[in-house]
Amino acid sequence: MKRYLLAACMAMAAGSAAAQSMEPVDLDMVARIRQEAFQHSQVMATLRELTEDIGPRLTASPAADKANAWARGKLAGWGLSNAHDEAFDFGRGWEFSHSRVEMLAPRATPLYALPKAWTPGTNGPVEGDAIAVSIKSKGDLEKYKGKLRGKIAFLSDAREYKPGTEPDFRRLDADGLKKLHEFDIPADRSADAGDRLKRFRERTELVPLVNQFLVDEGVLAAVSISSRDNGIIGVSGGGSRKAGESAGVPEVAMIAEQYNQIMRELKSGETVRMRVDVDSRFTTDADRPGYNTIAEIPGTGPRASEVVMLGAHMDSWHAGTGASDNGAGVAVMMEAVRILKAVGARPDRTIRIALWSGEEQGLLGSADYVAKHFAAYPEPKDPEEAKIPAFFRENKGALQRKPAYEKLSAYFNLDNGSGKVRGVYAQQNMAAMPIFEAWIKPFNDVGATDVVSGDTASTDHISFDRVGLPGFQFVQDGLDYFSNVHHTNLDTYDHASAEDLKQASAVVAAVVYEAATSARRFPRKPLAQD
Repeated sequence: MKRYLLAACMAMAAGSAAAQSMEPVDLDMVARIRQEAFQHSQVMATLRELTEDIGPRLTASPAADKANAWARGKLAGWGLSNAHDEAFDFGRGWEFSHSRVEMLAPRATPLYALPKAWTPGTNGPVEGDAIAVSIKSKGDLEKYKGKLRGKIAFLSDAREYKPGTEPDFRRLDADGLKKLHEFDIPADRSADAGDRLKRFRERTELVPLVNQFLVDEGVLAAVSISSRDNGIIGVSGGGSRKAGESAGVPEVAMIAEQYNQIMRELKSGETVRMRVDVDSRFTTDADRPGYNTIAEIPGTGPRASEVVMLGAHMDSWHAGTGASDNGAGVAVMMEAVRILKAVGARPDRTIRIALWSGEEQGLLGSADYVAKHFAAYPEPKDPEEAKIPAFFRENKGALQRKPAYEKLSAYFNLDNGSGKVRGVYAQQNMAAMPIFEAWIKPFNDVGATDVVSGDTASTDHISFDRVGLPGFQFVQDGLDYFSNVHHTNLDTYDHASAEDLKQASAVVAAVVYEAATSARRFPRKPLAQD
Protein backbone atom coordinates (compact mmCIF):
# COMPACT_ATOMS: atom_id res chain seq x y z
CA MET A 1 0.00 0.00 0.00
CA LYS A 2 1.41 3.32 -1.02
CA ARG A 3 2.35 5.63 1.86
CA TYR A 4 2.26 9.36 1.38
CA LEU A 5 4.29 11.93 3.24
CA LEU A 6 2.92 14.77 5.32
CA ALA A 7 5.24 17.49 6.50
CA ALA A 8 4.84 18.24 10.18
CA CYS A 9 6.26 21.25 11.95
CA MET A 10 6.77 21.50 15.66
CA ALA A 11 6.73 25.00 17.13
CA MET A 12 9.32 25.08 19.88
CA ALA A 13 9.78 27.77 22.53
CA ALA A 14 9.14 31.39 21.52
CA GLY A 15 11.95 32.79 19.39
CA SER A 16 13.34 29.40 18.37
CA ALA A 17 13.38 28.10 14.84
CA ALA A 18 10.69 25.66 13.74
CA ALA A 19 11.87 22.06 13.68
CA GLN A 20 10.93 20.32 10.45
CA SER A 21 9.92 16.67 10.49
CA MET A 22 8.85 14.29 7.78
CA GLU A 23 6.64 11.56 9.21
CA PRO A 24 4.96 9.13 6.81
CA VAL A 25 1.15 9.09 6.93
CA ASP A 26 -0.99 6.59 5.01
CA LEU A 27 -3.62 8.94 3.59
CA ASP A 28 -5.39 6.14 1.75
CA MET A 29 -5.96 4.35 5.07
CA VAL A 30 -6.95 7.62 6.73
CA ALA A 31 -9.63 8.13 4.07
CA ARG A 32 -11.00 4.63 4.64
CA ILE A 33 -11.00 5.13 8.41
CA ARG A 34 -12.86 8.42 8.06
CA GLN A 35 -15.44 6.87 5.75
CA GLU A 36 -16.13 3.98 8.12
CA ALA A 37 -16.18 6.18 11.22
CA PHE A 38 -18.37 8.94 9.82
CA GLN A 39 -20.74 6.94 7.61
CA HIS A 40 -21.08 3.57 9.36
CA SER A 41 -20.48 4.36 13.02
CA GLN A 42 -21.53 1.97 15.76
CA VAL A 43 -20.10 4.04 18.60
CA MET A 44 -23.42 5.23 20.03
CA ALA A 45 -24.95 1.78 19.82
CA THR A 46 -21.97 0.43 21.73
CA LEU A 47 -22.26 3.20 24.32
CA ARG A 48 -25.97 2.57 24.80
CA GLU A 49 -25.48 -1.17 25.33
CA LEU A 50 -22.79 -0.54 27.92
CA THR A 51 -24.58 2.21 29.84
CA GLU A 52 -28.30 1.50 29.51
CA ASP A 53 -28.38 -2.27 29.05
CA ILE A 54 -25.67 -2.97 31.63
CA GLY A 55 -25.73 0.24 33.66
CA PRO A 56 -23.20 1.57 36.19
CA ARG A 57 -20.13 -0.65 36.61
CA LEU A 58 -18.58 -0.28 40.04
CA THR A 59 -15.39 -2.34 40.15
CA ALA A 60 -16.01 -5.98 41.16
CA SER A 61 -19.80 -5.54 41.11
CA PRO A 62 -22.11 -7.96 39.27
CA ALA A 63 -22.61 -5.28 36.60
CA ALA A 64 -18.84 -4.99 36.12
CA ASP A 65 -18.65 -8.74 35.55
CA LYS A 66 -21.47 -8.44 33.03
CA ALA A 67 -19.59 -5.64 31.25
CA ASN A 68 -16.45 -7.77 31.01
CA ALA A 69 -18.41 -10.61 29.40
CA TRP A 70 -20.20 -8.21 27.04
CA ALA A 71 -16.93 -6.59 25.94
CA ARG A 72 -15.27 -9.95 25.29
CA GLY A 73 -18.19 -10.98 23.13
CA LYS A 74 -18.30 -7.72 21.16
CA LEU A 75 -14.56 -7.69 20.47
CA ALA A 76 -14.46 -11.34 19.47
CA GLY A 77 -17.51 -10.83 17.27
CA TRP A 78 -15.70 -8.07 15.40
CA GLY A 79 -12.85 -10.45 14.67
CA LEU A 80 -10.32 -9.57 17.36
CA SER A 81 -8.19 -12.37 18.75
CA ASN A 82 -7.50 -13.64 22.25
CA ALA A 83 -10.35 -11.78 23.95
CA HIS A 84 -9.96 -12.55 27.65
CA ASP A 85 -10.05 -11.11 31.16
CA GLU A 86 -7.07 -10.60 33.46
CA ALA A 87 -7.56 -10.41 37.21
CA PHE A 88 -6.11 -8.02 39.78
CA ASP A 89 -6.59 -7.86 43.55
CA PHE A 90 -9.46 -5.65 44.63
CA GLY A 91 -11.91 -6.28 47.48
CA ARG A 92 -15.59 -7.02 48.07
CA GLY A 93 -18.27 -6.54 45.44
CA TRP A 94 -21.11 -4.09 46.17
CA GLU A 95 -24.35 -2.86 44.61
CA PHE A 96 -27.51 -0.97 45.56
CA SER A 97 -31.15 -1.05 44.47
CA HIS A 98 -32.86 1.96 46.01
CA SER A 99 -32.41 4.95 48.30
CA ARG A 100 -35.34 6.76 49.95
CA VAL A 101 -34.60 9.60 52.33
CA GLU A 102 -37.29 11.82 53.87
CA MET A 103 -37.60 14.63 56.40
CA LEU A 104 -40.59 13.88 58.64
CA ALA A 105 -40.41 16.99 60.85
CA PRO A 106 -40.61 19.94 61.11
CA ARG A 107 -42.48 19.14 57.87
CA ALA A 108 -42.68 16.21 55.47
CA THR A 109 -40.22 16.63 52.59
CA PRO A 110 -38.64 14.13 50.17
CA LEU A 111 -34.85 14.45 50.20
CA TYR A 112 -32.57 13.56 47.32
CA ALA A 113 -29.63 11.36 48.28
CA LEU A 114 -27.79 8.27 47.08
CA PRO A 115 -25.66 5.78 49.05
CA LYS A 116 -21.88 5.84 49.08
CA ALA A 117 -20.28 2.72 47.65
CA TRP A 118 -19.20 0.02 50.10
CA THR A 119 -21.53 1.17 52.85
CA PRO A 120 -24.23 -1.18 54.17
CA GLY A 121 -27.96 -0.83 53.73
CA THR A 122 -30.43 0.02 56.48
CA ASN A 123 -32.29 -3.34 56.31
CA GLY A 124 -35.57 -1.50 55.94
CA PRO A 125 -36.63 2.02 56.93
CA VAL A 126 -35.04 3.56 60.02
CA GLU A 127 -36.17 6.77 61.75
CA GLY A 128 -34.17 9.12 63.93
CA ASP A 129 -33.33 12.74 64.68
CA ALA A 130 -30.62 14.46 62.69
CA ILE A 131 -27.49 15.62 64.49
CA ALA A 132 -24.56 17.66 63.18
CA VAL A 133 -21.25 15.87 63.76
CA SER A 134 -17.86 17.44 63.04
CA ILE A 135 -14.93 15.03 63.30
CA LYS A 136 -11.71 16.50 61.94
CA SER A 137 -9.24 14.53 64.06
CA LYS A 138 -9.09 11.56 66.42
CA GLY A 139 -9.49 13.94 69.33
CA ASP A 140 -12.97 14.93 68.16
CA LEU A 141 -14.33 11.41 68.71
CA GLU A 142 -14.41 11.73 72.48
CA LYS A 143 -16.87 14.64 72.55
CA TYR A 144 -19.54 12.60 70.72
CA LYS A 145 -19.37 9.47 72.88
CA GLY A 146 -22.81 8.53 74.20
CA LYS A 147 -24.60 11.21 72.16
CA LEU A 148 -25.27 9.53 68.83
CA ARG A 149 -27.32 6.40 69.47
CA GLY A 150 -30.43 6.28 67.30
CA LYS A 151 -29.40 9.43 65.40
CA ILE A 152 -28.89 10.33 61.75
CA ALA A 153 -25.41 11.90 61.69
CA PHE A 154 -24.72 14.80 59.31
CA LEU A 155 -20.96 14.58 58.82
CA SER A 156 -20.10 17.45 56.46
CA ASP A 157 -19.92 21.16 57.07
CA ALA A 158 -22.55 23.25 55.30
CA ARG A 159 -21.23 24.76 52.07
CA GLU A 160 -22.04 28.19 50.71
CA TYR A 161 -23.83 28.02 47.38
CA LYS A 162 -21.73 29.55 44.60
CA PRO A 163 -23.48 30.23 41.29
CA GLY A 164 -21.56 28.87 38.33
CA THR A 165 -19.56 31.28 36.19
CA GLU A 166 -18.77 28.88 33.34
CA PRO A 167 -21.22 27.55 30.74
CA ASP A 168 -22.37 24.01 31.35
CA PHE A 169 -21.33 22.96 27.85
CA ARG A 170 -17.81 24.06 26.93
CA ARG A 171 -15.53 23.68 23.94
CA LEU A 172 -11.91 24.68 23.73
CA ASP A 173 -11.70 27.94 21.81
CA ALA A 174 -8.49 29.46 20.41
CA ASP A 175 -7.61 31.00 23.77
CA GLY A 176 -8.26 27.74 25.60
CA LEU A 177 -6.05 25.78 23.22
CA LYS A 178 -3.36 28.44 23.45
CA LYS A 179 -3.37 28.20 27.25
CA LEU A 180 -2.77 24.44 27.05
CA HIS A 181 0.53 25.16 25.33
CA GLU A 182 1.80 27.17 28.30
CA PHE A 183 4.16 24.86 30.14
CA ASP A 184 4.57 25.50 33.86
CA ILE A 185 7.97 24.44 35.12
CA PRO A 186 7.21 22.19 38.10
CA ALA A 187 8.23 23.24 41.59
CA ASP A 188 10.59 21.12 43.63
CA ARG A 189 8.45 18.09 44.40
CA SER A 190 10.03 17.60 47.82
CA ALA A 191 8.95 21.07 48.96
CA ASP A 192 5.47 19.96 50.00
CA ALA A 193 5.80 16.17 49.76
CA GLY A 194 6.17 15.85 53.53
CA ASP A 195 3.03 17.86 54.21
CA ARG A 196 1.03 15.94 51.62
CA LEU A 197 2.20 12.63 53.04
CA LYS A 198 1.31 13.79 56.56
CA ARG A 199 -2.19 14.77 55.45
CA PHE A 200 -2.60 11.45 53.63
CA ARG A 201 -1.58 9.46 56.70
CA GLU A 202 -3.92 11.43 58.95
CA ARG A 203 -6.83 10.94 56.56
CA THR A 204 -6.26 7.22 56.04
CA GLU A 205 -5.93 6.66 59.78
CA LEU A 206 -9.04 8.70 60.66
CA VAL A 207 -11.52 7.21 58.19
CA PRO A 208 -11.62 3.63 59.59
CA LEU A 209 -11.72 4.99 63.14
CA VAL A 210 -14.77 7.11 62.31
CA ASN A 211 -16.45 4.21 60.50
CA GLN A 212 -16.14 1.96 63.53
CA PHE A 213 -16.97 4.74 65.99
CA LEU A 214 -20.32 5.40 64.29
CA VAL A 215 -21.13 1.70 64.44
CA ASP A 216 -20.14 1.39 68.10
CA GLU A 217 -22.14 4.48 69.06
CA GLY A 218 -25.32 3.14 67.45
CA VAL A 219 -25.73 5.68 64.64
CA LEU A 220 -28.61 4.65 62.35
CA ALA A 221 -27.24 6.31 59.21
CA ALA A 222 -24.91 9.07 58.11
CA VAL A 223 -25.31 11.87 55.56
CA SER A 224 -22.63 13.80 53.65
CA ILE A 225 -23.02 16.78 51.35
CA SER A 226 -22.90 16.29 47.57
CA SER A 227 -19.72 17.49 45.88
CA ARG A 228 -21.89 19.54 43.46
CA ASP A 229 -24.50 22.28 43.66
CA ASN A 230 -27.63 22.78 41.53
CA GLY A 231 -29.41 19.67 42.75
CA ILE A 232 -26.73 17.31 41.41
CA ILE A 233 -25.68 14.32 43.50
CA GLY A 234 -21.93 13.74 43.38
CA VAL A 235 -21.02 10.52 45.18
CA SER A 236 -18.20 8.01 45.25
CA GLY A 237 -17.04 5.62 47.98
CA GLY A 238 -17.35 5.34 51.74
CA GLY A 239 -16.92 2.57 54.28
CA SER A 240 -14.35 0.03 53.17
CA ARG A 241 -14.27 -2.45 50.32
CA LYS A 242 -11.78 -4.69 52.14
CA ALA A 243 -13.03 -7.75 54.02
CA GLY A 244 -12.34 -7.47 57.74
CA GLU A 245 -12.42 -3.66 57.76
CA SER A 246 -15.40 -1.70 59.06
CA ALA A 247 -17.88 -0.61 56.40
CA GLY A 248 -19.33 1.88 58.84
CA VAL A 249 -23.03 2.70 58.91
CA PRO A 250 -25.33 3.31 55.93
CA GLU A 251 -24.15 6.60 54.41
CA VAL A 252 -25.70 8.73 51.70
CA ALA A 253 -24.63 11.85 49.80
CA MET A 254 -27.39 14.49 49.72
CA ILE A 255 -27.85 17.40 47.33
CA ALA A 256 -26.18 20.49 48.74
CA GLU A 257 -29.28 22.67 48.80
CA GLN A 258 -31.21 20.27 51.05
CA TYR A 259 -28.19 19.41 53.17
CA ASN A 260 -27.57 23.10 53.87
CA GLN A 261 -31.22 23.60 54.78
CA ILE A 262 -31.13 20.85 57.39
CA MET A 263 -27.88 22.17 58.83
CA ARG A 264 -29.44 25.63 59.19
CA GLU A 265 -32.43 24.16 61.01
CA LEU A 266 -30.17 22.21 63.36
CA LYS A 267 -28.12 25.35 64.05
CA SER A 268 -31.30 27.23 64.98
CA GLY A 269 -32.24 24.52 67.49
CA GLU A 270 -34.96 22.85 65.41
CA THR A 271 -35.57 19.10 65.81
CA VAL A 272 -35.25 17.45 62.41
CA ARG A 273 -36.80 13.99 62.24
CA MET A 274 -35.78 11.76 59.33
CA ARG A 275 -36.53 8.43 57.73
CA VAL A 276 -33.82 6.60 55.72
CA ASP A 277 -34.34 3.44 53.66
CA VAL A 278 -31.30 2.27 51.68
CA ASP A 279 -31.13 -1.11 49.97
CA SER A 280 -27.41 -1.66 49.39
CA ARG A 281 -25.35 -4.78 49.91
CA PHE A 282 -21.98 -6.45 49.61
CA THR A 283 -22.20 -9.15 46.97
CA THR A 284 -19.25 -11.09 48.39
CA ASP A 285 -18.12 -11.66 51.98
CA ALA A 286 -14.49 -12.15 51.01
CA ASP A 287 -12.23 -10.02 48.83
CA ARG A 288 -12.40 -10.86 45.15
CA PRO A 289 -10.57 -9.75 41.99
CA GLY A 290 -11.49 -7.04 39.56
CA TYR A 291 -10.93 -7.75 35.86
CA ASN A 292 -9.47 -6.01 32.83
CA THR A 293 -10.70 -7.12 29.39
CA ILE A 294 -8.02 -7.54 26.72
CA ALA A 295 -8.16 -8.36 22.98
CA GLU A 296 -5.88 -8.00 19.95
CA ILE A 297 -5.53 -7.40 16.26
CA PRO A 298 -2.40 -9.51 15.58
CA GLY A 299 0.51 -7.94 13.77
CA THR A 300 1.36 -9.30 10.34
CA GLY A 301 4.94 -8.22 9.75
CA PRO A 302 8.39 -8.83 11.22
CA ARG A 303 7.47 -6.49 14.08
CA ALA A 304 4.40 -8.49 15.08
CA SER A 305 5.90 -9.21 18.49
CA GLU A 306 5.86 -5.47 19.21
CA VAL A 307 2.66 -3.99 20.61
CA VAL A 308 0.69 -0.76 20.31
CA MET A 309 -1.99 -0.45 22.99
CA LEU A 310 -5.14 1.61 23.33
CA GLY A 311 -7.45 1.64 26.29
CA ALA A 312 -10.06 3.23 28.53
CA HIS A 313 -11.49 2.35 31.93
CA MET A 314 -14.76 0.46 31.93
CA ASP A 315 -15.50 0.84 35.65
CA SER A 316 -17.67 3.72 36.83
CA TRP A 317 -19.29 5.08 39.94
CA HIS A 318 -22.88 4.14 40.62
CA ALA A 319 -24.99 7.32 40.71
CA GLY A 320 -25.48 7.51 36.93
CA THR A 321 -24.80 4.98 34.18
CA GLY A 322 -21.14 5.89 33.65
CA ALA A 323 -21.64 7.23 30.13
CA SER A 324 -19.14 10.09 30.13
CA ASP A 325 -16.90 8.57 32.79
CA ASN A 326 -15.92 6.48 31.08
CA GLY A 327 -18.37 4.68 28.83
CA ALA A 328 -17.53 7.24 26.15
CA GLY A 329 -13.85 6.32 26.23
CA VAL A 330 -14.66 2.60 26.13
CA ALA A 331 -17.06 3.04 23.20
CA VAL A 332 -14.48 5.09 21.25
CA MET A 333 -11.65 2.63 21.81
CA MET A 334 -13.88 -0.31 20.91
CA GLU A 335 -15.10 1.56 17.85
CA ALA A 336 -11.50 2.31 16.83
CA VAL A 337 -10.57 -1.38 16.69
CA ARG A 338 -13.90 -2.21 15.00
CA ILE A 339 -13.09 0.37 12.34
CA LEU A 340 -9.62 -1.08 11.79
CA LYS A 341 -11.07 -4.56 11.33
CA ALA A 342 -13.83 -3.23 9.06
CA VAL A 343 -11.37 -1.47 6.71
CA GLY A 344 -9.11 -4.51 6.53
CA ALA A 345 -6.14 -2.98 8.32
CA ARG A 346 -3.10 -5.26 8.51
CA PRO A 347 -0.80 -3.62 11.06
CA ASP A 348 2.85 -4.56 11.30
CA ARG A 349 2.72 -4.46 15.10
CA THR A 350 0.05 -6.13 17.20
CA ILE A 351 -2.71 -3.73 18.29
CA ARG A 352 -3.98 -4.54 21.78
CA ILE A 353 -7.04 -2.98 23.39
CA ALA A 354 -7.39 -2.94 27.17
CA LEU A 355 -10.60 -2.04 28.99
CA TRP A 356 -9.51 -1.38 32.55
CA SER A 357 -11.30 -1.68 35.86
CA GLY A 358 -10.40 -0.18 39.22
CA GLU A 359 -9.40 3.15 37.66
CA GLU A 360 -11.68 5.08 39.99
CA GLN A 361 -9.98 3.53 43.02
CA GLY A 362 -6.48 4.55 41.91
CA LEU A 363 -5.63 3.14 38.43
CA LEU A 364 -5.62 -0.33 39.99
CA GLY A 365 -6.32 -2.38 36.87
CA SER A 366 -3.86 -0.67 34.56
CA ALA A 367 -1.15 -0.44 37.23
CA ASP A 368 -1.42 -4.16 37.91
CA TYR A 369 -1.31 -4.95 34.19
CA VAL A 370 1.80 -2.81 33.63
CA ALA A 371 3.52 -4.35 36.66
CA LYS A 372 2.80 -7.90 35.51
CA HIS A 373 3.63 -7.44 31.83
CA PHE A 374 6.12 -4.58 31.49
CA ALA A 375 7.82 -3.14 34.57
CA ALA A 376 7.40 -2.27 38.24
CA TYR A 377 9.26 -0.69 41.12
CA PRO A 378 10.03 -3.07 43.99
CA GLU A 379 7.53 -3.17 46.81
CA PRO A 380 8.88 -1.70 50.06
CA LYS A 381 9.95 -4.24 52.65
CA ASP A 382 8.70 -1.99 55.44
CA PRO A 383 4.96 -2.76 55.95
CA GLU A 384 4.25 0.86 56.88
CA GLU A 385 6.01 2.14 53.77
CA ALA A 386 4.02 -0.32 51.66
CA LYS A 387 0.80 1.38 52.77
CA ILE A 388 1.91 4.63 51.15
CA PRO A 389 0.79 5.13 47.54
CA ALA A 390 3.64 4.88 45.04
CA PHE A 391 3.42 8.56 44.07
CA PHE A 392 4.32 9.56 47.67
CA ARG A 393 7.38 7.34 47.88
CA GLU A 394 10.65 9.20 47.59
CA ASN A 395 12.89 6.15 47.20
CA LYS A 396 11.24 3.86 44.69
CA GLY A 397 14.26 1.65 44.08
CA ALA A 398 15.46 0.44 40.69
CA LEU A 399 12.82 -0.15 38.04
CA GLN A 400 12.45 -3.87 37.34
CA ARG A 401 11.84 -4.31 33.61
CA LYS A 402 10.34 -7.41 32.05
CA PRO A 403 11.23 -8.66 28.53
CA ALA A 404 8.02 -7.18 27.07
CA TYR A 405 9.12 -3.70 28.22
CA GLU A 406 11.10 -3.21 25.04
CA LYS A 407 8.26 -4.56 22.90
CA LEU A 408 5.66 -1.92 23.80
CA SER A 409 5.73 0.93 21.31
CA ALA A 410 3.05 3.21 22.81
CA TYR A 411 -0.20 3.30 24.79
CA PHE A 412 -3.11 5.66 23.99
CA ASN A 413 -5.90 6.50 26.45
CA LEU A 414 -9.25 8.32 26.38
CA ASP A 415 -10.93 9.43 29.60
CA ASN A 416 -12.27 12.99 29.66
CA GLY A 417 -15.88 12.55 28.64
CA SER A 418 -17.50 12.49 25.21
CA GLY A 419 -15.93 15.69 23.83
CA LYS A 420 -14.18 15.50 20.47
CA VAL A 421 -10.43 14.96 20.29
CA ARG A 422 -8.61 18.28 19.90
CA GLY A 423 -5.10 16.83 20.01
CA VAL A 424 -2.69 14.91 22.23
CA TYR A 425 -0.84 15.59 25.48
CA ALA A 426 2.79 14.67 24.72
CA GLN A 427 3.70 14.14 28.41
CA GLN A 428 6.95 16.10 27.88
CA ASN A 429 8.06 13.60 25.23
CA MET A 430 9.41 16.25 22.87
CA ALA A 431 10.37 13.74 20.18
CA ALA A 432 6.74 12.66 20.01
CA MET A 433 5.39 16.09 19.14
CA PRO A 434 6.21 16.31 15.42
CA ILE A 435 5.05 12.72 14.97
CA PHE A 436 1.67 13.45 16.51
CA GLU A 437 1.33 16.65 14.51
CA ALA A 438 1.77 14.68 11.31
CA TRP A 439 -0.64 11.95 12.36
CA ILE A 440 -3.47 14.31 13.33
CA LYS A 441 -3.01 16.73 10.42
CA PRO A 442 -5.56 14.82 8.27
CA PHE A 443 -8.07 15.56 11.06
CA ASN A 444 -7.38 19.28 11.39
CA ASP A 445 -10.59 19.88 9.43
CA VAL A 446 -12.67 18.18 12.15
CA GLY A 447 -11.01 19.91 15.08
CA ALA A 448 -7.96 17.77 15.97
CA THR A 449 -5.22 20.36 15.71
CA ASP A 450 -3.01 20.65 18.79
CA VAL A 451 -0.14 18.69 20.28
CA VAL A 452 0.53 19.90 23.81
CA SER A 453 3.98 19.42 25.33
CA GLY A 454 2.79 19.18 28.92
CA ASP A 455 1.41 16.43 31.11
CA THR A 456 -2.07 15.45 32.10
CA ALA A 457 -2.67 12.99 34.91
CA SER A 458 -5.24 11.04 36.91
CA THR A 459 -6.04 8.33 34.38
CA ASP A 460 -4.61 5.08 33.05
CA HIS A 461 -1.85 6.34 30.75
CA ILE A 462 -0.01 7.31 33.95
CA SER A 463 0.50 3.62 34.77
CA PHE A 464 2.66 3.43 31.64
CA ASP A 465 4.25 6.86 31.91
CA ARG A 466 5.48 6.37 35.48
CA VAL A 467 7.66 3.41 34.38
CA GLY A 468 9.08 5.21 31.34
CA LEU A 469 6.78 3.77 28.68
CA PRO A 470 5.15 6.11 26.13
CA GLY A 471 1.65 6.63 27.50
CA PHE A 472 -0.63 9.36 26.18
CA GLN A 473 -4.05 10.88 26.80
CA PHE A 474 -5.94 12.78 24.10
CA VAL A 475 -6.92 16.43 24.52
CA GLN A 476 -10.72 16.72 24.45
CA ASP A 477 -13.41 19.36 24.52
CA GLY A 478 -14.82 19.53 28.03
CA LEU A 479 -18.54 19.68 27.17
CA ASP A 480 -20.31 19.26 30.54
CA TYR A 481 -17.95 16.60 31.87
CA PHE A 482 -16.47 18.46 34.83
CA SER A 483 -19.28 21.00 35.16
CA ASN A 484 -22.13 18.54 35.64
CA VAL A 485 -21.64 14.84 34.95
CA HIS A 486 -18.31 13.74 36.45
CA HIS A 487 -19.10 11.24 39.26
CA THR A 488 -22.75 12.35 39.46
CA ASN A 489 -26.25 11.11 38.82
CA LEU A 490 -26.22 13.07 35.53
CA ASP A 491 -23.54 10.84 34.02
CA THR A 492 -25.92 9.29 31.52
CA TYR A 493 -26.22 8.53 27.81
CA ASP A 494 -28.08 11.75 26.99
CA HIS A 495 -25.02 13.81 27.92
CA ALA A 496 -22.86 12.14 25.25
CA SER A 497 -22.27 13.84 21.88
CA ALA A 498 -22.64 11.44 18.94
CA GLU A 499 -20.75 13.60 16.44
CA ASP A 500 -17.87 14.10 18.86
CA LEU A 501 -17.58 10.37 19.54
CA LYS A 502 -17.52 9.61 15.82
CA GLN A 503 -14.72 12.12 15.35
CA ALA A 504 -12.76 10.74 18.33
CA SER A 505 -13.12 7.18 17.01
CA ALA A 506 -11.65 8.16 13.66
CA VAL A 507 -8.72 10.07 15.17
CA VAL A 508 -7.88 7.25 17.59
CA ALA A 509 -8.11 4.58 14.89
CA ALA A 510 -5.78 6.54 12.61
CA VAL A 511 -3.21 7.33 15.33
CA VAL A 512 -3.15 3.72 16.52
CA TYR A 513 -2.79 2.45 12.96
CA GLU A 514 0.11 4.82 12.23
CA ALA A 515 1.85 3.77 15.44
CA ALA A 516 1.38 0.12 14.49
CA THR A 517 2.81 0.57 10.98
CA SER A 518 5.56 3.10 11.65
CA ALA A 519 9.04 2.05 10.58
CA ARG A 520 10.37 2.77 14.06
CA ARG A 521 9.27 2.11 17.59
CA PHE A 522 7.73 5.18 19.19
CA PRO A 523 10.35 7.45 20.84
CA ARG A 524 10.72 7.37 24.62
CA LYS A 525 11.55 10.22 26.95
CA PRO A 526 14.21 9.79 29.65
CA LEU A 527 13.05 8.04 32.79
CA ALA A 528 13.67 10.26 35.78
CA GLN A 529 15.04 7.39 37.90
CA ASP A 530 17.59 6.31 35.26
